[in-house]
Amino acid sequence: MGLALGSAPGHAESVLRVAMSAADIPDWTGAPDQGYEGYRFVGFTLYDSLVNWELQKNTDRAADIRPGLAESWAVDPNDHKKWIFKLRHGVKFQDGCDWNADSAVWNFKRVMDSKSPQYNVRHHAMQSWTVTNIASMEKIDDYTIAAHTKIEDSLLPYEIAGYFQISNCAVSKLNNDYAAFAKHPYGTGPYKFDKVVPHERLELVKNADYWDKARVPKQDRLVLLPMPEASTRAAALLAGQVDFIEAPSPDTIPRLKEAGMIIITAPYPHNWDYQVRVDRPPFNDIRVRQAANYAINRDDMVDMLQGVATPGYGKFIESQPYYGHPMKYTFDLAKAKALLKAAGCVPCKFTVGISTSGSGQMQPLPMNELVKEQLEAAGFQVTLAPMDWNSLIDVFVGGAKKYPQYDAINVSLSSIEPEQGMMKSSMTQYQPPNGENWGYYSDPTLDALGNQALATFDVAKRNEILAKMHETLVAQAQEIFIVHDLNPRAISPKVHGFRQAESWFQDLTTISMSP
Repeated sequence: MGLALGSAPGHAESVLRVAMSAADIPDWTGAPDQGYEGYRFVGFTLYDSLVNWELQKNTDRAADIRPGLAESWAVDPNDHKKWIFKLRHGVKFQDGCDWNADSAVWNFKRVMDSKSPQYNVRHHAMQSWTVTNIASMEKIDDYTIAAHTKIEDSLLPYEIAGYFQISNCAVSKLNNDYAAFAKHPYGTGPYKFDKVVPHERLELVKNADYWDKARVPKQDRLVLLPMPEASTRAAALLAGQVDFIEAPSPDTIPRLKEAGMIIITAPYPHNWDYQVRVDRPPFNDIRVRQAANYAINRDDMVDMLQGVATPGYGKFIESQPYYGHPMKYTFDLAKAKALLKAAGCVPCKFTVGISTSGSGQMQPLPMNELVKEQLEAAGFQVTLAPMDWNSLIDVFVGGAKKYPQYDAINVSLSSIEPEQGMMKSSMTQYQPPNGENWGYYSDPTLDALGNQALATFDVAKRNEILAKMHETLVAQAQEIFIVHDLNPRAISPKVHGFRQAESWFQDLTTISMSP
């Protein structure tokens, strides 16, 4: 069953034990759930994408992409709906199966072609957002593929940096039985699956044959433990039961520091906000959306979090090149009350779905209680509807119309790149089931800007368009903007070599352990 939680290894094997904020072990078959925490711990560890994230270099700025299982890519100069990917030679899946163009096409059909034998409904649900703009994928030769897109999509390489490649040989040998594949999955990543105790722990081991020698893990074993309660994670770290914890609660940080633990923070493209549905009252009225934004005292929220957040006034953080110069909803209770009165919505009732824990959700229960208090001071009447993180993700993926009991949801969103961070949550073409526009926002002007950006392959010009798009969304109060996380983690002094990237994803391969 693996090591007991509090025990030390009985031999020279070095072990890194991580306490996740997830309530359960994320799916480890190449279609992670549990939000981006699943991608962080069981996606980029076991698997690679055609395009990976650069998480080791330039950790003082927002992470960018780097070649993964594709060595290079370029749009066809004669056809901007055709991208050519040159695949990496000499890579094998962990079962010995060759990575090549056949594997790439097979994996696309696994996610997107319901007529293919390897198609998996769950993998489609969790991975299709990464390839939603790809109409088809074709093999040109053994190490070259072409991705044909439905629209001109200049941001495609960013979209697919999280589209994981699993062993086609292994799944085929199992007659496409993904439950059997889960018993021993194979990817090309820096870690290999070793064992799992359902709902308790997942153990991975170093892939000494990993193709990127600079990223062969510096520890032998990685143990992943779901611990949704922040106090439980802190207690486990203090007791020496784990070495690395996600999202320590602010009130435990002084005690952790006193005990010699290291607290790490860094800004990253994160947006802790409320997505609101605009297809019905009360949030179909811009005055109500603006009132909610003016009612939020972001500085009080940062103070409650003891400084491990920054005020959020838009979808992006200011250091990103497409932030622009949006208007700022500084706290103004009188203006919030006046807007609600003008909208005829007093008390302005709404129900918001929230989680009890989860990836990027920070400290959702006390934070949502404070938001409720602030909104109600302005004339709102807020009902909080708590649920576990995966249930809230189901509500988010399904879209507002499928869940009429909610007027808003609190799902922290990634803004690591503009398509994921803004376009797919606001453009009409990305309303469910085609994307993440949960609240069915629709604005022809915004759509035109978005499609213009997608068709612009000059980066500087594209960023100008994206900044204008961001300014428009903020002016329209498309969301209730609240804070950006500073990504706190607490680690044992036995942990060495971890450099926190400005990203939702982190590279654990650099970590070594002292006795």
